Amino acid sequence: MLRAASAAFLLAGPAVAGLGSFLIPIPQAAAAQLAAAESGPFVPGTADVPVMPGLASAESEPLVFDKPGGRIVQAVLSGQVPRQAVLAFYDQTLPQLGWRRTADRVFVRDGEELRLEFPQADQKAAQQAKPAAATAVRFTLTPR
Repeated sequence: MLRAASAAFLLAGPAVAGLGSFLIPIPQAAAAQLAAAESGPFVPGTADVPVMPGLASAESEPLVFDKPGGRIVQAVLSGQVPRQAVLAFYDQTLPQLGWRRTADRVFVRDGEELRLEFPQADQKAAQQAKPAAATAVRFTLTPR
């Protein structure tokens, strides 16, 4: 028993003293980009908004304007995933990447606003309770 406690102390000693930790602080923006890079593909036209698994590009090209006041991006993704699952994914994922939720389906970060919208055609299909209907999500990124 004494040997086990001594061994545990010897192993934990450097970490307790701060010698076993070589963590280097990373700025929040860099951490967000690193986390986004690990998550996989991004919404077309962005490099920092991940695509939820099950969604894919529904348009050939996103609408992208890069101007001095900021960027404007609009892209539509769709897939066989429930609308609530899409909302839950982005409510959980975006804050980890530095986005702050300010309203229902609205997030802000670094002077930009990201809106998630569900086009009218998808709402009609949801009201008719067609389980085979694809969920479409419009991502709109604008300067704030």
